[in-house]
Amino acid sequence: MLDEKERKNYMCKRVLIIVAMLVVLCVVTVGCTPAEKCKPIQVACDDSKPLATRNMVHIAVVVRDVEKTAKAWGEMFDVEVPKSSLTDPLEKAHTRYHGKPTKAQAKLIFLKLDNLRVELIEPVGGPSTWMEFLKTNGEGVHHIAFEIKGTDKYIAMLEKKGMPLVQRGEWTVYTGGCYTYFDSIRQLGVMLELLENY
Repeated sequence: MLDEKERKNYMCKRVLIIVAMLVVLCVVTVGCTPAEKCKPIQVACDDSKPLATRNMVHIAVVVRDVEKTAKAWGEMFDVEVPKSSLTDPLEKAHTRYHGKPTKAQAKLIFLKLDNLRVELIEPVGGPSTWMEFLKTNGEGVHHIAFEIKGTDKYIAMLEKKGMPLVQRGEWTVYTGGCYTYFDSIRQLGVMLELLENY
């Protein structure tokens, strides 16, 4: 069991590792450093490219306690910590995990950094990719998210590339809004989330 000082040091190290990953991901996927003015690009699905977007909108970290972790992020980076929100239930979100309906939900907090948002996810409810990740890997980076158009085309395209659909759902905040997670870990080292009408 870690004492309070050891726990804070441990959390600081984890946050610094995640920040380093954020910078690398921004440079690799967006093609510029945080100091440069990156102009996100969003285009409809193009059969000549497996992912015709470079608009990375957030990186997500699965955690056991979203409020506790958000507080640590807030203290480390002097950013505002908003209240957590709960994702829609199955009846509204139509969440499917490995093709089957699930009552999975998550408590979310989005933290705004200068060049990117960090999504903190605490899984609750039924089976989900978030719960599976937490049980298998513990806390850590779960996915990076890109904004796209043409979800169904991307599902077919990425599955042909050996990146199967893991979970999908809808949200009621935006008309026609949906998210999809793909198991791209073997190819990219991290799971992808594609967001439509985000």
